[in-house]
Amino acid sequence: MTDYRAPLDDMRFVMKQVAGLDYINGLPGYEDAAPDLVDAVLEEAGKLAGEVIAPLNHSGDREGSVFENGVVRTPRGFREAYHAYQEGGWNALPFDPDYGGQGLPWLVANAVQEMWNAANMSFALCPLLNQGAVELLQSHGSPEQKEVYLAKMISGEWTGTMNLTEPQAGTDVGAARTRAEPNGDHYLISGQKIYITYGEHDFAENVVHMVLARTPDAPAGTRGISLFIVPKFLPSEDGGPGPRNDLRCVSIEHKLGIKASPTCVMAYGDSGGAIGYLVGEENRGMEYMFTMMNNARLSVGIQGVAIAERSYQQALAYARQRVQGRAFGPAGGGAVPIIEHQDVKRMLLTMKAYTEAARALAYYTAAAIDIAHADPDAELRRRTETEVVDLLIPVVKAWCTDIGCEVASLGVQVHGGMGFIEETGAAQHFRDARITPIYEGTNGVQALDLIGRKILRLDGAPARAFSARVRDDLAAIHSAEGEAFKPMAESLMHCADTFDRATDWLLDANRADPREAAAGASPYLRLLGTLAGGWLLAKSALAAARARAGANGSAEFLDRKIATARFYMTNLLPLAEAAASASIHGSRAVVDVEEAAL
Repeated sequence: MTDYRAPLDDMRFVMKQVAGLDYINGLPGYEDAAPDLVDAVLEEAGKLAGEVIAPLNHSGDREGSVFENGVVRTPRGFREAYHAYQEGGWNALPFDPDYGGQGLPWLVANAVQEMWNAANMSFALCPLLNQGAVELLQSHGSPEQKEVYLAKMISGEWTGTMNLTEPQAGTDVGAARTRAEPNGDHYLISGQKIYITYGEHDFAENVVHMVLARTPDAPAGTRGISLFIVPKFLPSEDGGPGPRNDLRCVSIEHKLGIKASPTCVMAYGDSGGAIGYLVGEENRGMEYMFTMMNNARLSVGIQGVAIAERSYQQALAYARQRVQGRAFGPAGGGAVPIIEHQDVKRMLLTMKAYTEAARALAYYTAAAIDIAHADPDAELRRRTETEVVDLLIPVVKAWCTDIGCEVASLGVQVHGGMGFIEETGAAQHFRDARITPIYEGTNGVQALDLIGRKILRLDGAPARAFSARVRDDLAAIHSAEGEAFKPMAESLMHCADTFDRATDWLLDANRADPREAAAGASPYLRLLGTLAGGWLLAKSALAAARARAGANGSAEFLDRKIATARFYMTNLLPLAEAAASASIHGSRAVVDVEEAAL
């Protein structure tokens, strides 16, 4: 089993050369995010991730969280690791300094979040959900609610959860039946929620639940959903946890992966009603919850990057030390490490290229969130929000998690039979990765969100703008020194043309038969993700070539960047054409099949 080491050089390179850290550092409020500070933050996070959190990953999977007598006990070492995380101030990185946050960009916070998830995804889920709950309250909470909850949640003393799902209401949140009865200055909440990550645990002294529920006269569907703060312990006058609220965990799920993360069934109001406090206005709960959901969707995409990185590191180490068979070629000789076999090299290159492409896309999107939040140019903020953030959030969530699963599967394959044996740890990465395309909105839902809310609603404008961004870089890529760059530019041009044709088809298909557009949504998302990953790797290779020419950095590291981009363009970017064909030519075959034929 391989120890995790944060890929700090790769992270720094992407942050600076692809995501534009220098530009972010110049935005109002982000002046502290200077390269030296960011480097120090990454170094220290890497130490905590590698030395404290990662060693608990395999043991946590074996032990799992345990539910006994209404109490959840996390695996040995998890509570102590959380206290080290919390005491180090790591929970506070991107949040408002007025409430104890550090005010750093989301670009930095998400790079650090990758480390927690690569080290131990089960552990990292608790901070992930708390982070989304904090952003929700920062955006939509009242001044009084912020005063009571934000400092405690930003510090990590209290943690937050997201309560949407019910037994009869999964993706269809509008079918939720949890009730909220007005009762003076609060509401009484009653009902059951399922799949609540860290709904009960032993890390923190209080758990603050963000609960969707219906008031008595609410309209049907999502229009009648309201959002409530429902703490495990009601805050006392001195700011600490007071009386126990009327809520409890009744069980935790037995799962394929992320076994150390308690996934809870929560019961509210068994003894008359849990006290809840309305966030904002009644019947606007889904609108507010989308703030938390979008935060979580980006974070889950980063989980895909993280599990891919961890799987790649382990597969690479195993391939270097596992001796088996003789290599093809004129040299002949005896048995060799399997990394010398060409198909193993191909698998490792696929893992590496996909991981680096996914990281570039996630960081690029995080930087766009910072620009949309803080840039002084109002028009640039608006365009960045609609043309980059809104467009790419579902792609980061879906494409990066699909990659996480594929890379983790390849990691098992590189190990061969030993990958199927739990002791190596490769199987755990595969099992843990599998939830990521499911939660926070299945990847099919992300594809429908992409085509419906982000493209069709705006008559294709964000997709056209994205294609234009790719084309803006082609001349520089085409003219760069090195034999790899001209073919890169030509491949990207062809892929951008294909993407434009697919967008034209999508608009026409939706007008003719919306079912056909829906059937083509997932391959269309794969097309966009594959194009985006290739474009950003090409930008990365171009930056590496320029640094190489100026003798600015390790030649070996920079050459690897160019080689990885070249592999992606020749081996993975062509899959975009297949995705486009499945969307344009294959969707009708989906629509025409009757249910009885399945």
